[in-house]
Amino acid sequence: MTHNEDLVRRIERDLIDSYDEELELEIEDRNPDAASRALGVGDTDADKSQRMAYFRELFRLQAELVKLQDWVAASKQKVVILFEGRDAAGKGGVIKRITQRLNPRVCRVVALPAPNDRERTQWYFQRYATHLPAAGEMVLFDRSWYNRAGVERVMGFCSDDEYEEFFRSVPEFERMLVRSGIKVLKYWFSITDDEQHLRFLGRIHDPLKQWKLSPMDLESRRRWEAYTRAKETMLERTHIAEAPWWVVPADDKKKARLNCIHHLLSQFNYEEVQRPEVLLPARERNPDYLRHPVPADIIVPAVY
Repeated sequence: MTHNEDLVRRIERDLIDSYDEELELEIEDRNPDAASRALGVGDTDADKSQRMAYFRELFRLQAELVKLQDWVAASKQKVVILFEGRDAAGKGGVIKRITQRLNPRVCRVVALPAPNDRERTQWYFQRYATHLPAAGEMVLFDRSWYNRAGVERVMGFCSDDEYEEFFRSVPEFERMLVRSGIKVLKYWFSITDDEQHLRFLGRIHDPLKQWKLSPMDLESRRRWEAYTRAKETMLERTHIAEAPWWVVPADDKKKARLNCIHHLLSQFNYEEVQRPEVLLPARERNPDYLRHPVPADIIVPAVY
């Protein structure tokens, strides 16, 4: 396969992935076989077969995530999961698949913006600590306190002293979380230079994805090697027994999602929580009840 043919194939794969993302939400009965005609795009039967296999395994894993969620809530567990990686590495995609079928009261996502002037004067971990879980909760950080080891270091948003203090503090901070009963998981999504370049081009030319690109993202592309050095230092200095790093190869988005979710589930000795049988009560009917008509001027027009 020539370089151009390979590039076209990878672009097509990315477009199909976007299409399948919508199908994941549409297939509410989680029966991919019944929705096989909806696949629509794809070069060969083998391509479609692979996508069907992805759907089946994703839905199976999501069913296990529901069991995990119920167990976390019932047993009053406290869980923190950090998702880190380069821009366009697929962190948001796996977080979306994890939370897609879960109760937001049990499993919530934290994606903090840049610190404001007041937060910059606080203890560094303070704004993250306010989002830590109570009993029966799972918190997924879409980027985390490791911003200091990555973007802040590379872009010069912290001093050398602040950078070194972070590495002195973060192992103890995470050990303290673990001692307090919080399970801490840390995932780094790893993509190649070439793959990030392709995904950035996809975002530039897709109006529905352009919002994902910020000036900081584009600058991170230019400073690829600086980010690599920062990542290597971060993994070396913060990989601790109590909260180790797990690296997810993410050039293939679908495989990365499945591998990450499978690994996440393997980190818990959860069991299915038995629910009491639910019986729908009969609706009360009162002979004097009269339902009033809704005023026509407040009804949403039936455009479709």
